[in-house]
Amino acid sequence: MNRKPTSPGEILYEEFLTPLQITQKELADHLECDYKVINRIINEKTSVSPEMALKLAAALNTTPAFWLNAQMAMDLWRLRTQKPKIRSLINHHRHKKSTATKRS
Repeated sequence: MNRKPTSPGEILYEEFLTPLQITQKELADHLECDYKVINRIINEKTSVSPEMALKLAAALNTTPAFWLNAQMAMDLWRLRTQKPKIRSLINHHRHKKSTATKRS
């Protein structure tokens, strides 16, 4: 995937809070969490935890997997764009083995 995936925070804000006209504070109060937790998720400063995924799923009639999959897509995208590429050990090992076999 080349393009940045939609973050759970953007989904939360654009698909739920805005259409339902719910503030971050109202959601936080409903979920019995600090407003800052919701704000950090929306602003991509923190990840959706499994516990928060359960709460969001219950409150917004989704599934925990919906939130965790969105978070995982973001996490993997970030890692792919920031980390150096590691070449395949399997391909390297097979190539090394086939080269050794040809020499014998």
